[in-house]
Amino acid sequence: MTHVVTENCINCKHTDCVEVCPVDCFHEGPNFLVIDPDECIDCTLCVDECPVGAIYPEDDVPAGQEKFLAINAELAPLWPVIDRKIPALEDAAKWDGVPDKLPLLKR
Repeated sequence: MTHVVTENCINCKHTDCVEVCPVDCFHEGPNFLVIDPDECIDCTLCVDECPVGAIYPEDDVPAGQEKFLAINAELAPLWPVIDRKIPALEDAAKWDGVPDKLPLLKR
């Protein structure tokens, strides 16, 4: 099983999760992170590190967020691996909990 980064990461992009990942399965886009489903070992370390609660096991993705399974799988091969913490986006706090952010995802 893999873990999935969901909508609340869009325009936040906190990277606390990448520091604890033992297999470097996170990939960084302009305003979002994704998890490579082929690399994730289901260790769950990233879940508690995400300050906005955007990471879920694939079987527990909230209703309406299922599309992020495909988005993570699609974008992981296209984006570079990130394995160290960097500052969150400047106005990340403003975006935490804002619904319907998918149209804002920059690919």
